[in-house]
Amino acid sequence: MESFYPLIATVAAYLIGSLSFAVLVSRAMGLNDPRTFGSKNPGATNVLRSGSKAAAIVTLLLDAFKGWLPVVAVKWWGEAWGLGDGTVALVGLAAFLGHLYPVFFRFQGGKGVATAAGVILGFNPWLGLATLATWVIVAFFFRYSSLASIVTAVFAPAYYLFGRQVAWDAPNVMVLSLAVMGILLVWRHAENINRLFAGKESKLGSKSQ
Repeated sequence: MESFYPLIATVAAYLIGSLSFAVLVSRAMGLNDPRTFGSKNPGATNVLRSGSKAAAIVTLLLDAFKGWLPVVAVKWWGEAWGLGDGTVALVGLAAFLGHLYPVFFRFQGGKGVATAAGVILGFNPWLGLATLATWVIVAFFFRYSSLASIVTAVFAPAYYLFGRQVAWDAPNVMVLSLAVMGILLVWRHAENINRLFAGKESKLGSKSQ
């Protein structure tokens, strides 16, 4: 039975990640479905285009929380069940994939930025702060959420590898998990990249048309 614990933890993380809080929060607050306006992406940035900052903040926090929770749960209590670094890396990736391809929402999910941030924070708090600072700095100066997310996705694995040399022990499986998430984040932002080059990307705070 113990051999199934990593699988059980991974499936549970995927199901938690499949909770699309952009849709759920919008419904609860009487807002339009974020899949029907703006970028049609069920994420905090598009919820912000509804004009409700409160809904966007709640969505952002919950999307991050669902990435953080499975990771720290395995880190805190997994050892007693024989769950190690490999399972930590797997559940983080599974929660992220759940957001991208949610089983509860016909596998049509968001781009995973907030959930990835939660996973990274769970992996290592200092790494989480470094990636968050990168996102904030790029978003503040350029006003593009997509650009900030792309830059952060590229830098996060590099930060982790650098940290392994100077500050913390970074298991290879977690580096691999970060790299996979980074590649998927860039891929999910392909349309945003095209709009950035064309000068047609929406800036932070712009409302849906």
